[in-house]
Amino acid sequence: MSEFLHLIDLNDYNVSWWNTLLRLAHEIRTSPEEYSKACEGKIMGTLFYEPSTRTQMSFQTAMLRLGGTIIGFDNPATSSVAKGENLKDTTKIVSGYADIMVMRHPVEGSVKAAALTAECPVINAGDGGHLHPTQTLTDLFTLIEEKGRLEGLTIGCCGDLKNGRTVHSLIKAMSCYKDNKFILVSTEELAVPAYIKDMLSAAGVEYKEARSLDDVIGELDVLYMTRIQQERFASEEEYKKQKGAYILDKAKMKKAKSDMTVLHPLPRVDEIAIEVDDDERAKYFEQAKYGMYIRMALILTVLKNNGKPPKLIKGREHKNVECSNPACITHRELYLPHYFEGNSDILTCEYCDKRTLI
Repeated sequence: MSEFLHLIDLNDYNVSWWNTLLRLAHEIRTSPEEYSKACEGKIMGTLFYEPSTRTQMSFQTAMLRLGGTIIGFDNPATSSVAKGENLKDTTKIVSGYADIMVMRHPVEGSVKAAALTAECPVINAGDGGHLHPTQTLTDLFTLIEEKGRLEGLTIGCCGDLKNGRTVHSLIKAMSCYKDNKFILVSTEELAVPAYIKDMLSAAGVEYKEARSLDDVIGELDVLYMTRIQQERFASEEEYKKQKGAYILDKAKMKKAKSDMTVLHPLPRVDEIAIEVDDDERAKYFEQAKYGMYIRMALILTVLKNNGKPPKLIKGREHKNVECSNPACITHRELYLPHYFEGNSDILTCEYCDKRTLI
């Protein structure tokens, strides 16, 4: 198993590592010319199995601004994937050409699966509804630059909290900083997964769930809006039942604190009215630009490969146990070992973090 400095889940690293990365991003933002040749001669492979604008372009721009070059695809239909090539073969080949690989895939746990056999460091640019660690780094960097702190914040997450990988990653990260609490605003059908709530409870982090944004917006220091993700629904009918459930507009903003910060991972559909764009508390466009600087810092850090990388697999193989999550990569790439953590009647899948009873 590889010993590269992968970034699959931000929580594989401690807060000190995150803070070092944030400081480097600040240095790059302040003096970008000093880093313009830092990756000369280096190649980044980008494997985007599903559409992306900000994340893909942000990574590409980050590498180009560091002086490196790029290979890869942004549509699997134009690659050998369309011929039936499995995940291992695609990533094995591309990682052999590149010094670093960035991957987005619609199936949960797919990026960790790729990293198991990759020949270069792998960065998770989003794996289904599971995790999106570089968006979380973007969020952390935006907050530290705009609010000046990452502690003592009341953070509201609103929208699709079930499928929103950005929300899952953000909650996991911000729960590691002192005195933060969460207000989770969603419909019952789109509530945050049980494993996230279990994590918050185990960490002693205060949180509550709400159905109305109007009722809680006045309590928030940060409002993290998300879109209702049509691509995560089984049918258009199911999507339409949830679409438009939460819309942030001027009327709601009047109830918010004067220094509340509004973030959104983008793209938006109708969940933030265009009229909100002119509010000085709306920071989602700045947030997208901050993403370039933090990804520049991440690329540099991963390529240096300083220190001992965290273990990709912490548990062990259970050959006769199937992951209970039908969206897990192990149900698609059947050659993958079935790795789980835990020794009791409840096991946690190493790929998608879902619990399985045995």
